[in-house]
Amino acid sequence: MNSSDPYPDNQRPVEAWCDLHNLHVRLADGREVVTPLWWYPSLHGATPSQRNNVELMLDGVHWPDLDEDLSVRGMLAGWKYPSATAPEKAA
Repeated sequence: MNSSDPYPDNQRPVEAWCDLHNLHVRLADGREVVTPLWWYPSLHGATPSQRNNVELMLDGVHWPDLDEDLSVRGMLAGWKYPSATAPEKAA
């Protein structure tokens, strides 16, 4: 990391995708961050096509169809939207 660069290079996203339940982000150092889609209501309510149209940024992921940005820092810290609610489990 260079002193003028606030983002560690090892935390740079190199790949991102969504499955039916989770957001996956692979980092430059090989780690994969997986967070539940329900943490992000706009992603959770989006179509698979909208979810998988992603652009990688220096410090996170951008979904142009949804005008949504998420930072790697937030994912690593476990931040979710305050309005996010876990889906009810089937009995």
